[in-house]
Amino acid sequence: QVQLVESGGGLVQPGGSLTLSCGASGSFFSLNAVGWYRQVPGKERELVAAITSGGTPDYSGSVKDRFIIFRDNAANTAYLQMNDLKSEDTADYYCGIARTVVALYMKRVEYWGKGLQVTVSA
Repeated sequence: QVQLVESGGGLVQPGGSLTLSCGASGSFFSLNAVGWYRQVPGKERELVAAITSGGTPDYSGSVKDRFIIFRDNAANTAYLQMNDLKSEDTADYYCGIARTVVALYMKRVEYWGKGLQVTVSA
């Protein structure tokens, strides 16, 4: 069983930055792709950033050039650095792991974290 634990959320002003962390238990973290999703009430959970096991990132258009996803396989941790935050980035953020980035896009996630809240407000 794999457990994913997110941290780093909170309240930030527009234009500010936050870095989310997703720590994983289990030895096969490095073999899997990791995705960061977000969800607002009444809407589907959407994938905003993904990274392959080898470290190749991919971003949704809404966060490209503002968010950076990276991972430290030795520490079993993935990160989402969020810059130039906007009010529309306010959401609950979740990390998930799957065998491939394609699986992440299809939400065929094998394990989810419990999520954390990010609020962008003045």
